[in-house]
Amino acid sequence: MNAIDKTRSSDINLGLLLETLAVAGDLPLVFRYDGRPVRPGYHVTEVKAGQFSALDCGANPEAWAEIFVQLWDIDEGNRTHMPAGKFAAIIRKVSEHVQFDGSARLTFEVSDGVQPMQLYCASTPVIGDDAVYIELIARAASCKPRDRWLAEQTQAATCGSANAAKCCG
Repeated sequence: MNAIDKTRSSDINLGLLLETLAVAGDLPLVFRYDGRPVRPGYHVTEVKAGQFSALDCGANPEAWAEIFVQLWDIDEGNRTHMPAGKFAAIIRKVSEHVQFDGSARLTFEVSDGVQPMQLYCASTPVIGDDAVYIELIARAASCKPRDRWLAEQTQAATCGSANAAKCCG
């Protein structure tokens, strides 16, 4: 039985992130989450990589690589947003000790020190005139039976019929 690839097409991977940051190393790197930017004093507190293998409730094997980057969203002194090149250097430093798969799913763990850590996926970085911007989107948990049921409900609503499978094929 083949394993299901858990990488979502909307997720960026570490390779794409580092390629983008390489061309804008001097610009500040500003992450946005929950409708606001991280504070200028944010820290990268941990970077870790994992290989996961699982079996879902339908007995389907799953396998994926994932890299987690922890951001601590705090104000600290008169700091400014971290330059994109510094962020890339932190990742490179960690890669000297931890094996990274450049195509691995990328997850950001963010906390302001008060709220619990929340999980986010990252949108494609946007290079502006004054900074590199990365929008972090809350990472939703997946449950295959629920996901299939939601897809059926969406299809039924689109077709306007309880017999969506018959009308939409």
